[in-house]
Amino acid sequence: MQFTPLLSLFGNLEQLDTIRLNFNRESVNLMNIAIAFIMFGVALSIKPQHFKTLVFNPKPVILGVIAQYILLPALTFVLVIILRPSTAVAMGMILIAACPGGNVSNLISSISKSNVTLSVSLTAITTVMSLFMTPFNFAFWGGLYARHSPLLVPITIDPVEMFRTVFLILGIPVILGMIVGMKFPKFTAKVDKPIQAASVIFFVGFIVAALAGNFDLFLRYIHLIFFLVLIHNGLAFLSGYFLPKSLGVSEINCRTISIETGIQNSGLGLALIFNPRIFPPELNLGGMAFIAAWWGIWHIVAGLMLAFYWRSHIVTPEGIQ
Repeated sequence: MQFTPLLSLFGNLEQLDTIRLNFNRESVNLMNIAIAFIMFGVALSIKPQHFKTLVFNPKPVILGVIAQYILLPALTFVLVIILRPSTAVAMGMILIAACPGGNVSNLISSISKSNVTLSVSLTAITTVMSLFMTPFNFAFWGGLYARHSPLLVPITIDPVEMFRTVFLILGIPVILGMIVGMKFPKFTAKVDKPIQAASVIFFVGFIVAALAGNFDLFLRYIHLIFFLVLIHNGLAFLSGYFLPKSLGVSEINCRTISIETGIQNSGLGLALIFNPRIFPPELNLGGMAFIAAWWGIWHIVAGLMLAFYWRSHIVTPEGIQ
């Protein structure tokens, strides 16, 4: 029995498969610099004792990992079954859900006055786990969705390259930020807010530049996947919030886990898609790339809106529960 795709009213999603987006190594390097600067600013307010608290109260960390690597991929699978987009778009959605949390989530958590230490911990943990969880989730859920699809090929991630990248854009800035924050508290108090503001401007500027490089393509095709990404990303934020909420986690930590689940490392997704050793060039992967690229823009927009809303509704920290 044939079912009409619910998204067919937006047009034929298969036409996205032939699109080639304008992303190069220079753009990726610039984004990594922007993320490193953001991480440095966020780490200025982090103290070692914060992590000690997390060790003795692991519940929010465990639930954050579950939301990221079990709940979101499963809900994404259900979503693509219900909405039935094109195969490439569906596989792109599954790949994004299989990626770890994005480093920008730490900035979003900081702006929203959530638990930055929990945010940084979850980002670090899920990034390390991505070495095996990203390939596993994509192969498992992608296999359930399209057992005979030519897009379903094994993902191989170089652990040395992954560690090097993570250490450069996450580890070094966080270490330096913590050292500066502890050694120069008066200086940190003066520059903390200006650096956070500069971080937002810097990163938004990069996003605008990246969008400008593909502006014609986005204008031409954005109507096809705008609401799809909106629904998918909204599902990520909601699931990340209500899972810990239903299990008695404090409001401030529910917000943090929501942000970690809703902000995905779509840059990793694009890197995998554009890697010819993972996805052969002869495959038409425009739908996957377009989903990952728009996710990378939209989740920041949605995250910032949510962050400023929560910032205006600050809650008193009830502890790491």
